[in-house]
Amino acid sequence: MISSSTVVNAVVEKLRQALARGQWRSGDMLPGQRELAEQLGISRPSLREAVTVLETLGLLRSLPGKGVLVLDVDAGVLSNAGEQVAGASLADVLQLRYTLEPFIVGLVAQSANSQDIGQLRLTLMDMREALEAQDSEAGVSAYIAFHQALFALTTNPIFQSVVQQTGTALKQSADMLRKSPEHLAARLTENEAVVRAIREKNSAKASAQMRRHILEEGLRMGIELNIPDENPSP
Repeated sequence: MISSSTVVNAVVEKLRQALARGQWRSGDMLPGQRELAEQLGISRPSLREAVTVLETLGLLRSLPGKGVLVLDVDAGVLSNAGEQVAGASLADVLQLRYTLEPFIVGLVAQSANSQDIGQLRLTLMDMREALEAQDSEAGVSAYIAFHQALFALTTNPIFQSVVQQTGTALKQSADMLRKSPEHLAARLTENEAVVRAIREKNSAKASAQMRRHILEEGLRMGIELNIPDENPSP
């Protein structure tokens, strides 16, 4: 039996080679999920995971409601993208998330409009439906979609580039979620708290809730993050 990770890795390599050949160029949108999955002969959940990996490598970007955009990456980066994050541990990437995501969420809380909040709530509804249906694959997709939707709401192009790296942590934690469905309930509760703070336009609260979520993510993975003391003694 071929493992899910083996299938995803094979799809990642197929898509990477297609990008290197110029089948899709910078600024192009990939075909829709159904069409592309049929072309590759794979399931849509496997395709979504492969796209997440390529987002991590900075080759693609998911645009909620629009599709998947091919980024401006030269052939040299395409040929060795897999090695760029190979040396980073899950703890390393969680530290990056802890540094960036609370700040990004704080900015989003200041600028999000009702449509933005509606998009975030839709992903939470998808998570809740997956939880009620005990569908771990759908839960994985909804969890990743929630964080991607948050990333997409920041207009800072530097943040947009850097947060691609956080996809590694999302993918690995999603693998754990698949093995331990009870984690989806905790993630949903924590992410709902983030969205409530955004809806209240409370930047400090939104940032604090995201920090809590990432620390809890680490604990669920058996990782106690090494972070600076935010309230040091004088």
